[in-house]
Amino acid sequence: MAGTNLYKTFSSSTNNKTCTLSVWVKRSGLNDRQAIASQTVDGSNETFIWFDTNDELFLKESGEATYEKRTNRKFRDTSAWYHIVMAIDTTQSTASDRVKLYINGVQETSWANSTDPALNDDTRWNSTTQFNIGRMNYGSEYFNGSMSHLHWIDGTAYDASAFGSTDSTTGEWKINTSPSVTYGTNGFFILKDGNNLSGATVADQSGNSNNFQVGNGTLTKTEDCPSNVFATGNPLMVKIGTWSNGNNSIVGSSSNGVRPQMWSTLGAKTGKFYAEAKYTDKSGGMVGVSDYSGTMEMIRGGWYQGYASNSVGFWNSGQKYIANATTSYGNAWSNNDIIQIAMDLDNMCVYFGINGTWQNSGNPASGASKTGGITIPNTRNEDYFMSWGDGSVSQSATCHVNYGNGYFGTTAVSSAGTNASGIGIFEYDVPTGYTALSTKGLNL
Repeated sequence: MAGTNLYKTFSSSTNNKTCTLSVWVKRSGLNDRQAIASQTVDGSNETFIWFDTNDELFLKESGEATYEKRTNRKFRDTSAWYHIVMAIDTTQSTASDRVKLYINGVQETSWANSTDPALNDDTRWNSTTQFNIGRMNYGSEYFNGSMSHLHWIDGTAYDASAFGSTDSTTGEWKINTSPSVTYGTNGFFILKDGNNLSGATVADQSGNSNNFQVGNGTLTKTEDCPSNVFATGNPLMVKIGTWSNGNNSIVGSSSNGVRPQMWSTLGAKTGKFYAEAKYTDKSGGMVGVSDYSGTMEMIRGGWYQGYASNSVGFWNSGQKYIANATTSYGNAWSNNDIIQIAMDLDNMCVYFGINGTWQNSGNPASGASKTGGITIPNTRNEDYFMSWGDGSVSQSATCHVNYGNGYFGTTAVSSAGTNASGIGIFEYDVPTGYTALSTKGLNL
């Protein structure tokens, strides 16, 4: 949602004392102010919940009711979905019960700052001030990431158990996709099942018809969701370059002698995984796979795939890189080519394709025979990661990765290929036995 927001103005002010926000969020950018929701008038009359510049979660109101809650906890995991519930009820006799925050089902109790509203204070929530999702009303503090299953409750303060539960097997907090709640007059439920877009409108699924308008850009559907987390690029590994589109796009940078590649947030030791990327500028372009130790070695040294042990790289010249040595493998790339990776960790082999043609007459479904593939060096029992981006310090590639969301940047695939696993949307046919690098894909 970076640079995009949703907005609506309610026709009447309803219950200003009691409300609930429940939303799942997956962050992309860090270290800046990113609003989740706001009903702010100006800098002196603010009502918002956002991530602050130090990645703490911050709730505040001024000018109407006065309260402030800032967590000690930092929220810096760009690979995970966080479930956030904000419950406000100023009618509670105990001051600390008037504003509650839950993260993944657990009530937050450790605060860097904490001020409670006065008894029976009227807040600005549920007022006729414009309600914004993904930005501040008067500023540019856009949320950078994805949101899913956003519920707004007018008149009831629910705890997190209304919207999720703990999995009895894994112990993980999981989503309740159809909670039994009372929304109230100004309540709504949006961002479920592909955003329910109709032109520039996001439909309310609560039954209230409190639809929202899309502002400042286009809202893009994502397969990535709380019940199936897809890999993205990991900015915590390499911070240079310009990242966008949920950390699935990067514009390389030739500065600092570092090669900016996007290593995947998810890795695996076994299984077969497929992904694609479009290089709109292939200058310096390089893709590959590496285990954890090799990845860390290349990040620390600013190197490219194939430099470290237990890594393989495929350069835009068509050469493969292993142990920092080059060998002819396939064709050179052109701008706007789609580069494919099929990573077979059951047989320790990787295949690279260009626009639907596997290089070196490769056959990713060949299994132990590894027909046309490249054997992945494996001397350590570690997870392997994919990487895409810029393998040069003197050029700057532009790369848009599709880990299964069905988009290259903001452009949808032209005609989706077949995918027997049913996980992810890709431009080309997913090889037999392969799937998307996602939490469901990892557990097939």
